[in-house]
Amino acid sequence: MASPAGDRAVALSTQLAQAHQELRRRVHEIRSGITRREVVHDALVTHCLAFCAALTSHHQGEDDGLFAAMLRDRPDLAPTVAKLVEDHGMITSILSRVAELAEAVGSREGTPEAIGRELDGLTAIMESHFAYEERVLGEALDQGVADTGWTDMVFRFRDHVS
Repeated sequence: MASPAGDRAVALSTQLAQAHQELRRRVHEIRSGITRREVVHDALVTHCLAFCAALTSHHQGEDDGLFAAMLRDRPDLAPTVAKLVEDHGMITSILSRVAELAEAVGSREGTPEAIGRELDGLTAIMESHFAYEERVLGEALDQGVADTGWTDMVFRFRDHVS
């Protein structure tokens, strides 16, 4: 019989995969709307900015909480965590560009297709990043990581636009 801590750890790796799946769903929904030309400018801006906020919140939760908690018990993961943090920086740059393009669409100075092209690149990077993170961190989560309060941002990320 598994221990409660072990059950919780397994649940954490599953929750990480579920959070990533939700982010994949959101970007796919935006991209599909652009492709089908079913985009209302204001809705596109709102959805893009909400997605950018959600992914940013998720990565901040990992950077500021999950990774620190993980490294306390698993210092051997430092190179892996450094790579993931580097990926987060690259993704943040792309998200900034998506937000700029969304604002341009909102002011009728940009096109949804420009956002779509940026989202295509972001999606490819997200897929690679999420797959790697789930594989490497999933194993560590299954071995147990203290929840120091990081789970809320990582699993239930904010998606409001300020």
